[in-house]
Amino acid sequence: MERRNRSLEAFERLKYIDSLDEEQRAKALQHWVEKYLSADNKLEFDLEFKDLKFLLELFYKNLDFIKQFNANLQKQMAETQKMKAFLKNS
Repeated sequence: MERRNRSLEAFERLKYIDSLDEEQRAKALQHWVEKYLSADNKLEFDLEFKDLKFLLELFYKNLDFIKQFNANLQKQMAETQKMKAFLKNS
């Protein structure tokens, strides 16, 4: 029963995280992964099939979000570096 409760908690938390704005979502996803998917804290999900399927959809949707978020951060950092170099040379 404890594993089921923990699975439901992880599922509900991921649904909540999916509704946050970008920066909050990225930080919350990092925390969610550390809490529920880390090697020390591996969770075997005990959910009904439809809930497990929805959890997987959310997980992959948020994985794509993190990839895009990181790409945008890298782009912003590159632009900032170019601006710093321009201002330094001016």
